[in-house]
Amino acid sequence: MTDKIKKSDSEWRQQLTPEQYAVTRQKATERPFTGEYYRTTDPGVYRCVCCGEELFESDTKFDAGCGWPSFTKPIAGDRVDEETDRTHGMTRTEVLCAKCGAHLGHVFDDGPQPTGLRYCINSAALKHAAKK
Repeated sequence: MTDKIKKSDSEWRQQLTPEQYAVTRQKATERPFTGEYYRTTDPGVYRCVCCGEELFESDTKFDAGCGWPSFTKPIAGDRVDEETDRTHGMTRTEVLCAKCGAHLGHVFDDGPQPTGLRYCINSAALKHAAKK
């Protein structure tokens, strides 16, 4: 992993839409079944909306029925960081972009095999790039 990207709050606000800023910098969650990539099946790569880091591949995306894009694994383990999230009266594992610290969503252990994981990621934290 290269050096982490650090920007001021003002710089992030200038770069991102209000929804992207709320999700990635303030750890908000978009409403289920409303995100741009919830039903997307186009081949490609999902990048961090903040820094452009490649995070997830379309062939690991699946319909979990939860209302957010779901993936079985990141492109590589060093692309995301995980932290314990104890907000909202529960304990979950938060997923962050390792390069810029953007909040992406959460990971759960109820996904399909072979990983058994479900990376439940906000569309507002992602930018889809078609495979070339």
